[in-house]
Amino acid sequence: MIGRLNIRQMIEEREETLSPYAAKSRASRGRSKYEAPCPVRTEFQRDRDRIIHSKAFRRLKHKTQVFIAPLGDHYVTRLTHTLEVAQIARTIARALNLNEDLTEAIALGHDLGHTPFGHVGEEVLNELYPGGFRHNEQSRRVVEILEKDGQGLNLTWEVRDGIAHHSKMRADILGEGSTKAGTLEGQVCQIADAIAYINHDIGDAIRAGVISDDELPIEPIKLLGQLHSQRINTMVTDVIQFSWSASGNIPTDSPQIGMSHKVLEMTNKLRAFLFERVYNVRSDQQESEKAREVLRRLYHYFNQHEAKLPPEYRIGHDDTPRRVVDYIAGMTDQYALRMAEELSLIKSRAK
Repeated sequence: MIGRLNIRQMIEEREETLSPYAAKSRASRGRSKYEAPCPVRTEFQRDRDRIIHSKAFRRLKHKTQVFIAPLGDHYVTRLTHTLEVAQIARTIARALNLNEDLTEAIALGHDLGHTPFGHVGEEVLNELYPGGFRHNEQSRRVVEILEKDGQGLNLTWEVRDGIAHHSKMRADILGEGSTKAGTLEGQVCQIADAIAYINHDIGDAIRAGVISDDELPIEPIKLLGQLHSQRINTMVTDVIQFSWSASGNIPTDSPQIGMSHKVLEMTNKLRAFLFERVYNVRSDQQESEKAREVLRRLYHYFNQHEAKLPPEYRIGHDDTPRRVVDYIAGMTDQYALRMAEELSLIKSRAK
């Protein structure tokens, strides 16, 4: 039946009712390697499914978001963060009549290249590796090269572009230092990422006793809301209202995804507060130093013993430090700790 009734074509026809500024799967810039179309799924739906079924996606459940080795069960992991970003991004995309499938694929893939131990791990690899390290670039590398034993996932240009441009580093949200994705859907994921982590990191910091509710800056809380849900609702609603031209309901030559001046200002103040009180000064300094030492030990060991790398990390034309970084970045927190312990045993036996 499906052979005669092409489901994909029906979905592609429905996509023509989306905003004129939305990315259409039929008009995708395509994949690096040609593949015959699927009769059931659009190109962006296939990308979403490939990401969900990838090894890198599964490992996100055991990767730190902010707090290393927390004792409670309710702290955010890199996987739950990813799911929150996908939910927020889809809500915005649906309201603006953009392509939800593309938005979801980008959101689900945006952190595939994140290191073990959260941003501590990213900082260490950036210090050690001569070429520097940024997790958004590593996420693109995961989907283009590392998955499927060096074959990559062969995703569409639109998804790869969105993944590569989601990170803002230390720049303000939408401010200098941030680069825009080539699609509005990619830009939606960029702002959804910030909305998600700002709010759930506040919750985790309070849960960990690093800050308390009454220490949150008054001005942002007064405008955005005291509760987690209130702040997310305020931010998401503001993004939709500010970006309404992207829906196609208002004629424009340059649709934008963004926030109103006041909400953006308060969101950036809340973000700055997190950098000052949480990201740069955490209560888990002992755990952070342990994580740094683990990654340094692994990096130096595998650079000196390349033959100990798994076979899939010894293929291709990259130099040894690049292969070592690829291997370490893909590790979960617990795997990195176990590996470091094993290497310690090897050293003690050799003495």
